[in-house]
Amino acid sequence: MKTKHYLTLADAEFLLNQAHQYAIENSFNVSIAVTDETGNLLAMKRMDGASPMTANLCLEKAKCSAMSKRPSKLFEDLIKGGQMGFLTMNTFNGMLEGGEPIVYDGQLVGAVGVSGVKSFQDAEIAQQAIEKFLVQVH
Repeated sequence: MKTKHYLTLADAEFLLNQAHQYAIENSFNVSIAVTDETGNLLAMKRMDGASPMTANLCLEKAKCSAMSKRPSKLFEDLIKGGQMGFLTMNTFNGMLEGGEPIVYDGQLVGAVGVSGVKSFQDAEIAQQAIEKFLVQVH
């Protein structure tokens, strides 16, 4: 029988706090969501000054990344390249980058989604949080 890794609430809060701290250090006002491997919300934070719309977008980015096991930017690139004719999201603004999968010991355990600044910066925030998390758990 295999061992299945999963995110605890403490893990989700650690990820959320790391992303929040990175956003503060860079003067970004964003919303951040952490989901489990199925795309279900574990923890979320909308920073003061972040647009209300970013709360839903960060969750959608995290869900997309968790369910596909890939960075959400992949789908943005496919759409821009004309390889994907449609995409269903509750609020799709054309910029999907910002959802990043969390892979631990070869297993998808969740995702982080960020929205509120340029899409590459959203992804950067998520990536930084995940990197710090993976260092902390090893």
